[in-house]
Amino acid sequence: MSDENGAEEPEVSEEPQEPQERLTGRQRLVAGLWPPRVSRAQLTVAVLLFVLGLGLAIQVNTTSDNGGTLRGARQEDLVRILTEVDNRTQRLEDEKRGLETQRSQLQSSSDQAAEALKQTRQKEQQLGILAGTVAAEGPGITLTVTDPHGSVEADSLLDTLQELRAAGAEAIQINNVRVVADTYFTDGSDGVLIDGHRVAQPYVFTVIGNPQDLEPALNIPGGVVQTLEKEQATADVVRSQKIVVDALRPSKQPDYARSSSR
Repeated sequence: MSDENGAEEPEVSEEPQEPQERLTGRQRLVAGLWPPRVSRAQLTVAVLLFVLGLGLAIQVNTTSDNGGTLRGARQEDLVRILTEVDNRTQRLEDEKRGLETQRSQLQSSSDQAAEALKQTRQKEQQLGILAGTVAAEGPGITLTVTDPHGSVEADSLLDTLQELRAAGAEAIQINNVRVVADTYFTDGSDGVLIDGHRVAQPYVFTVIGNPQDLEPALNIPGGVVQTLEKEQATADVVRSQKIVVDALRPSKQPDYARSSSR
């Protein structure tokens, strides 16, 4: 075709265009998710979450393993363990009340200097017992460890001592050696040494404390008595209302430490 000026007009195609293909919602979702486009920050967060989950799983598994002994324990053993925990709590409460009573006596006494001197002397006696410089007597137990096969080593005796301390023992001697805060155990060529002194068996623990607390603490499942029996040793516990701890330690003056008023 040509217009009035004789110029030819371009031909226009009359063929219909194909409509653009429409995607469904599911197809658009798949197209958005695949292939995955992960940034470095997202990858780092994923790794951290994986490590955190792995740590929690290990912790839960460890806790479950540690509770296996209690799950397999008899009812009377569980009652004994619970009683031991209650006894320890009671001892802490008694100590707290005692300190509060001393404070009240100091605050209310008409002669505070005399009351302070009285309490200082009582404290000196208590510290002397702890330091092993004075003898002590009171209720407690005698624990005799017999080791015919020589399988009990220093670490077993140390565990026994720690269990007694945790149960509220106030004064302890093993055979003729007074136990104090810095007492140590070593294995020697001819037996166990306590503070450098050879101790022959049977090992006799003379312990002052509440017998109702001390004996059950040694007999809990997995405790001292069962551990010693696994080492083919025997542990005999005898309660008494009068135990005498008379092995003494020499009073030692510190080389560097001095009392401070601050």
